[in-house]
Amino acid sequence: MFNVYEALTGNEETVITGLFKKTQPLQGTLADLDGSLEGQVTSLIKEGDIRSDAMSLSKIFPLGKTGMKRMYISGLGREKDWNFEAARETFGQIVKRLLADKKTEAAVDLDSFTSENLNSLEAAHSLAEALELAAYKIKDYKHKSNEPEKNITQVTIITKEDPAEIRAALFVGSAHGKGTNSARTLVNMPSNILTATELAEHAKRLSDQYGFECEILDKEEMQKLGMGAMLAVSQGSAEPPKMIVLKYTGSEDREETLGLVGKGITFDTGGYSIKTKSGIVGMKTDMGGAAAVLGAMEIIGELKPEQNVVAVIPSTDNVISGTAFKPDDVIVSMNGKTIEILNTDAEGRLVLADAITYAKHHGATHLVDVATLTGGVIVALGNEMTGATTNNEKLFEQVSSASKECGEPMWLLPITEKDTKRVKSSKMADLSNSPGREGHAIMAAAFLKEFAEETPWVHLDIAGTSVTAKETLLGPSGGTGVMARTLATFVENFEA
Repeated sequence: MFNVYEALTGNEETVITGLFKKTQPLQGTLADLDGSLEGQVTSLIKEGDIRSDAMSLSKIFPLGKTGMKRMYISGLGREKDWNFEAARETFGQIVKRLLADKKTEAAVDLDSFTSENLNSLEAAHSLAEALELAAYKIKDYKHKSNEPEKNITQVTIITKEDPAEIRAALFVGSAHGKGTNSARTLVNMPSNILTATELAEHAKRLSDQYGFECEILDKEEMQKLGMGAMLAVSQGSAEPPKMIVLKYTGSEDREETLGLVGKGITFDTGGYSIKTKSGIVGMKTDMGGAAAVLGAMEIIGELKPEQNVVAVIPSTDNVISGTAFKPDDVIVSMNGKTIEILNTDAEGRLVLADAITYAKHHGATHLVDVATLTGGVIVALGNEMTGATTNNEKLFEQVSSASKECGEPMWLLPITEKDTKRVKSSKMADLSNSPGREGHAIMAAAFLKEFAEETPWVHLDIAGTSVTAKETLLGPSGGTGVMARTLATFVENFEA
């Protein structure tokens, strides 16, 4: 898809360049075009027909005065405000415009998109990532016309920088975008198609493609291991549950193994604590944590960081039947702790409890779990901020740093001794799975902390961020694939 050249060849039909505010004199490709057009570009800028404001996009036609047929000029705003996130959104806007104009090839003057805050490698990464994210289309089940959709198939990068380094940055950005899109597709799939079995098959395909070790536990194997929390949630379903494990060994010398745990509830009715008729719609997305982990593993498989990773995904649906678990039940988790069920709609923390224990069984020395866990986190933080909790500040700082790098913000919520006491307040068991509505997101995290125990652990509640109701510059409404890039970046940058 990418070619890297030092200068335009003169045969490009579509050229893209950036323009900062108060850029005088014009530079690079834009300066060359201005010369060919006898100063007309400068005149158009002065007259306001070409704008340099952030997120403005102008198109001009040289009309045979140069080899190019058209140029898109992207306004970048003030140079001091230009950073990776701004670049990624700007490139997303450009990609959408190219697709709307049905252009399949373009040349990008990459150096015109750099500043003191954003070097060429970062600009290349943001471009490649945006190219994947902004072009993503939901894989639906509508009857389609026979006319093939237009996609961008060739991008030529114009830069004075080292071509090999630019290609490497493009590869990383593209891998991040593709992994996120894979997570989006999983989240958007209907639950009658994306069953626990199909999610396990997806994991197997990743293992075949990237050489991961793969283990898929079925119901009988889980019974032998005593995964009573996972099995309680699944016992009402006709669909067989799966405990999915992928292992990546990037360094035989490292003692640490990073455990990524993703909630894989393929549909959540709430069980006997049933959801409302409006609240139940969209519950096919309750496996957003699993999607994030699998998307991250795809990125890891492409980039091959020198780390060791074990991914664990507990997958089932939570439905009502004569065999479904009920409020007031007492169950026994894999680590031996008993749990009183006060809310069957607080099922995610149950499957994660056994998955966290099993990740430690596979040697995880550090844990990050990701889950669409509580409506309470949306009440607290809205739909654009992931909630986080931890038992280890150093580990959280590394996860938080990765999230900032990827533009996926999170906010740390506390777990106090009083929160722990509330989770342990059951009269019938060691723990209660839902000790009350107050601080619900924190209660869920405090419950999971009892299974992480002394292992450094970060919990990410993506109930508000895993799906968006509106189209953005970097993708359509629906699944966002949130945390796939953050997890992969965390793994790549991890330091013990």
